[in-house]
Formats: sequence, structure tokens, C-alpha cells
Amino acid sequence: MKRLLQAFQGETLTGRILRSTSWVMVGYGGAQAIRLGSNLILTRILFPEAFGIMALVTMVTVGLMMFSDMGIGPALARSPRGDDPAFLNTAWSLQLMRGFALWFVTLAVAYPFADLYGYEELALYLPVAGLSLVLTGFFPTRMELARRHLQMGRATMLDLVSQLLGLAIMVLLALWTRSVFALVVGSVLTNLIKLLVMWYGLPGRRDRFQIEKPALTELVSFGKWIFLGTAFAFVSTQGDKAVLGKLLSLEMLGIYNIGFFLASFPMALGQSVAQDLLIPIYRNRPPAESEANRRKLQRMRALLTGGLCALLLLMAYVGPPLVDFLYDDRYIEAGPIIVIMACGFLPKVIGMSYDQAALAAGDSRRVFFLTGTRSTLQIVLLILGLYWFGLVGGVASFGVAMLLAHPMLIALGLRHKAWDPLHDIVSFLLAGLLAAGAIWLHWDALQGISSTPVS
Repeated sequence: MKRLLQAFQGETLTGRILRSTSWVMVGYGGAQAIRLGSNLILTRILFPEAFGIMALVTMVTVGLMMFSDMGIGPALARSPRGDDPAFLNTAWSLQLMRGFALWFVTLAVAYPFADLYGYEELALYLPVAGLSLVLTGFFPTRMELARRHLQMGRATMLDLVSQLLGLAIMVLLALWTRSVFALVVGSVLTNLIKLLVMWYGLPGRRDRFQIEKPALTELVSFGKWIFLGTAFAFVSTQGDKAVLGKLLSLEMLGIYNIGFFLASFPMALGQSVAQDLLIPIYRNRPPAESEANRRKLQRMRALLTGGLCALLLLMAYVGPPLVDFLYDDRYIEAGPIIVIMACGFLPKVIGMSYDQAALAAGDSRRVFFLTGTRSTLQIVLLILGLYWFGLVGGVASFGVAMLLAHPMLIALGLRHKAWDPLHDIVSFLLAGLLAAGAIWLHWDALQGISSTPVS
């Protein structure tokens, strides 16, 4: 115990990793508790269709962010110039210009999008929601520097404070308006609060507008493949809502979104760890450098995969009774959706660390090809699954796509000496057996949503 406490308190890489991992866990746990609390409160104030409409709005704003992602965060995490003021100013300036450009895009697509889905309210909601894209463009690079140096404490606490304040405002707006507009305006105000809290609460230099040519060249060279890859990643994270928004009723889309939200808790934790910690860890301890580095990374990978798979399987086993306990009867069909989604996420968390090793080595091009392949498989299998097996087949397609893309992930891991075959074999065997048990346990509930109309 004494050695563990000393490791936490030291300024070694291990100490910073342990402290940052703890803060990521605190940030994730707090953020998910806030999201769950807001979800439970707002589902009692509003109606299922409201969450269906908000899912479509979020699909557009998140999609625009992903279609234009230049990989500024990973670039600052891995670049030797990641602390250079000129480099940071250039990154912030690109981010700022991107934010304004994306808002203008929301203005341009608002009416066509509303017409496509047949809900004229979207033409008003999208431009308002798009203001969040402008606000995120102003986020200071000090947020990324905290990740680069594995110093997450203050940034995590400030983020949680902003989320709590945003939740309070959103609930008050919902009580006042009883409208989807509360969700739209509330999300914008939450980002405004986060900007103010981070800008004035994080210590360090202030960003200013500057474009330095060498920094721009490096950012574009690294980010061009991230840009293309995240365009495909949009399909992985939001493509289901784009398709289901046309095929399901707004009410059922809202229920699906609740199920997805609950099943994705462990995935959100894994992505937080991957984005905030893995690139700096791989940068400091490249697996190709020594056998000692590979052994340490193997232990870290086993802990990460074991923890995330355990959480996903827990959600798969308790999904239907959890929904029955937390929500009223309007949302009961979210339970079996949780079971399928949680099982489908298992292949993705098993291979989660391999692509981060490639990004830490600057290999964004091969990560792009992996993301593109995985996303193409996912959207094709989603459509085929919906056509052949209804909603159950569509939701199950996520896991099938991840399984089919895993050999490509293995090839990427081999190239950077990060692949761990024993880890994969044990993880897939145990996770597969336990997932089969969850599906058998809730078979009747799964059959209940197999008859959900998909037009």
C-alpha cells in the first residue's frame, strides 16, 4: 500500500498515469451520473418523441464535428512541438475557424434536413444547436495540454462543474417550456458555461489568433487522415440514427436512443481513457522500443479490456430490469436494445488500444483505412440487418461489423508491435460465452422487439 501511495504521489510517468487514470475515472463516473440524472428527470418532464427529435439534431451537429475533425487533440498529444506557443496558437486558430464554418453549414442544411425527415421544427432547432460548434471552437488548448502532460485533475473538476450547471439550466427550461427546445438551448448553454469555466479556470498561457506555416503544415499533414477517418467514424457513431430516423417513428427512435445511451456507458469510459491517456503512454513507452515496454503495456491492456468487458456484460445482464426500474412503461423496449448493444460493443473494446498505438506513432493514414473499412461494414450490415431481421438485426449488426474488421486491427497492431494474441484469444472466448448467456437469459424480451415495425 505504501509503494502504491508513493507511486501516486511521484512525478514519474507511472505516477502521472495513475493520477490521470483516476481523474479520468472520476470525470467519467461523474459525467455519466449527471447524464443519467438528467435523462431520468427529463424523461419524466418531456415525451419520447422529444428524444427522437434531439437524436436527429445531435446526429447533425456531431456529424459535422466528425466530418471536419483535423485531429488537433491527438496532434498536440504526440507532437514534439506540443508545448510551443506558435504551434498551440495555430491549432487554436484552425479550431476557431472550423467552428464558425460548421455553424454556417448548419444554416445551409437546416431546411433540406427538415424536409428530408419530414419534421419542420428541425429547421429552427439546427441553427440554434449549431451555436455549440462555434463555442467549442473557442475552447482553450490548455484542455489538450492537460491531457498531453497527464495532469487531468483541475480540468476534470471544471468539466463536471459546467455539466452540473448545464443540467440545472436544462431542467428549468424543460419545466418552463415542456418542449424539445429545452434540450436544444440547454446543450448550447452547457457549452457556453464550459467555455467560460475552462477559459478562466485553467492556468497557463492564453491562446491568440496566429497561423504559423510550419505548424500549419504539420497539423495538416497529420490531420488529413484523421479528417478522412472521422468522416467514416461518423457512420459508426451516428449512421444508425441517420438510417433509423427514416425507418422508425420518432417515439421509437427516442426509445432506441435511451437504450443506446445506457449500453454505451462502458464504451464512453473506454473512449475517454483512449483519448486522454493512451497516446501519451504510447508516446513515452513505444512497444516497438523494448520488451519491457511491451510487457507493461500488456498488463495495462488486460486491465482496460477486463474492466470494460465486465461493465458491458453487466449492462447486458441487467439491461431490461434496469430500464423497468428507472423508467416508466413508455421506455420498456429500451431494455432488450441494451442487451444487444452491450454485447455488440465487446469486440470494439477488446481491440481499443491498438489503433492508439498507431496514432501515437503518427500513423494516421492506416488508422483512416481501418476506420473506413469498419464504418462501411457497419452501415452495410445495418441496412441488411434491418431488411432481413428487423430492429434486432439492425442493432446486432454493430457487433458483427466489429468482428469482421478485427483482422485489420490486428494487422495495425502487428505493424507497431502492439498486438497481444493471448489477450485477444482469452478476451473473445470469455466475452463470447458470457454474451451468449445474456442473450439466452433475455431471449423473450429480444423476441418482443423483433416485431417492432421498420418501414
